[in-house]
Amino acid sequence: MDSVVSELQRDLDRLGRSSTAERVADILRDRIAGGLFTPGQRLSEEVIGAALKVSRNTLREAFRLLGHERLLEHRLNRGVFVRVLSAEDVADLYRVRRVIEGAAVRRGAGASHEALAAMEEAVAAASRAAAEDRWQDVGTANIRFHQALAALNGSPRLDETMRQLLAELRLVFHVMENPRAFHEPFVARNRELVELMAAGRTAEAERALERYLDDAEELLMRAYTPRP
Repeated sequence: MDSVVSELQRDLDRLGRSSTAERVADILRDRIAGGLFTPGQRLSEEVIGAALKVSRNTLREAFRLLGHERLLEHRLNRGVFVRVLSAEDVADLYRVRRVIEGAAVRRGAGASHEALAAMEEAVAAASRAAAEDRWQDVGTANIRFHQALAALNGSPRLDETMRQLLAELRLVFHVMENPRAFHEPFVARNRELVELMAAGRTAEAERALERYLDDAEELLMRAYTPRP
């Protein structure tokens, strides 16, 4: 729990003077997406409230907001817990990803240098983390990559949807027993996707993304399959 406190204390500047529930929810959502909190983990109001220097009412409202996003759940007389996603959740997440990211690739033809640079930086961060055997950070960089990709749609509403969706997806990553085996192949595939888009090869990029999402979903669904 000490590591959780120290990580959350780094977020104090983001809160500013008005510690609204929405800002607290933003921080906790980002920390879920970054892998700080794990599925099934109980969230302590006392610890998190003290780390972020927010009132219990503000924190509870933030928990409520994240409950609506299916990231947290309240268990009667037990507290607030990070959700444990099901195989059905995984399938639905990938349905939505295909719609949002597929549209982003189509719109990404002739994307600005800045947009592609954000994707390239995420690939570079993943490569550095992989070289140092930091596979949780590789997963975080992968999420940043897909946030940047979705942003090519140019829609703030879709950006918000994607943030919530990818935070849920991060919870799914925890089912993988071998994070390296899961994340490593997708570093190169992210790089390939950027290169195809930068070259304006939209049809090839669409096909590459479709195979990418199919393969990732299959790996995750396999992890949910009960072993004999």
